[in-house]
Amino acid sequence: MSPNPLARLSARRSIRAHMLWSVVASVLIAGVVSTVIPKVPEVPHQAVYNVILSLLTFSFLFFLCFFLLTRRTVAYLLSLADGLEVIAGGDLRYRIPAPRADELGKIAENINSMAEKLERQIEKERRSEQAKMELITGISHDLRTPLTSIVGYLELLRNKAYRDDSEYERFVGNTYNRALQLKALIDDLFEYTRLTTREARLLKQRVDLRELLHQIESEFHPLAKESGISVVTALPPAPLFMELDPEKIRRAVDNLFMNALKFSVKPGVIRLSLETAAVGSKRQAAIRVENDGEPIGPEQEERLFERFYKTDDSRAKGSVFGGGSGLGLSIARSIARLHGGDVRLIHSDGHYDFRIELPLEAR
Repeated sequence: MSPNPLARLSARRSIRAHMLWSVVASVLIAGVVSTVIPKVPEVPHQAVYNVILSLLTFSFLFFLCFFLLTRRTVAYLLSLADGLEVIAGGDLRYRIPAPRADELGKIAENINSMAEKLERQIEKERRSEQAKMELITGISHDLRTPLTSIVGYLELLRNKAYRDDSEYERFVGNTYNRALQLKALIDDLFEYTRLTTREARLLKQRVDLRELLHQIESEFHPLAKESGISVVTALPPAPLFMELDPEKIRRAVDNLFMNALKFSVKPGVIRLSLETAAVGSKRQAAIRVENDGEPIGPEQEERLFERFYKTDDSRAKGSVFGGGSGLGLSIARSIARLHGGDVRLIHSDGHYDFRIELPLEAR
């Protein structure tokens, strides 16, 4: 509803006002002209002839004026119908011109908005389906590689194709490591499907988040050191107790740590910090995992947490998207959302700042 009641009377802002003024103008013009035309000369029933002539003149002039005054509106209605037909035919990129400020202009804007949303939704579904197929291809490759190695080593062990106990131990060790790699890939797939269905359940406990992060960092530190990465922490001095599922939060932070480890510049630094902040009328805790690596483009950054997003290029180049099953970041976001929070990335020229944001209401 317009804040100015007089706007309702504006023919440019209201189709109803435009039609009303068209009727009024047509009546006035037809009435004035019909009264000034010459009368019929002296004939029998002169008054009847004059009335009929005036009515015919008035009717003709009224419809002519009304047609001329509303022809643009009618033409625009036809263009709306043509535009809808084009969009209904599947051309969602078509946009109806919307130069008018009245209801018809708003209808055109709504139609264009609807077409744009449908176009984005279809494009999103297309990309999701394409990414799903790429993921299946990538996961198949990732599963086949360790499985092929396991079969090969087991074949050697079954045929006793080893020279001594040392080589035997090496074969067994390699088989075991490949089996662990295979298990990790399968666990990621299982965890992701479980978190994105209604089967996911949180086993919440009152946990000191600061202490939990300290434990995770201590367990991760030796692995980072082997890779030439140092870990720097910035945890608050006081405990931060929250109601959360410690195992799932541990999994989410582990996934961010592993992502940072795989794609950091080496030697490099991974920073772990915990902070609280007010967001509107609410407060939240933010677990931040920062590292420096190769920059990514805006499109990649936008699709970072998109379901099933994984490309062969990112795996081959060792970018922030690759490694393992490619589901680590999706799993981390799913866990955060189960807790009422989210995971987001702030990226600037190769500096990655992943943040697990959790609400503090349930402390």
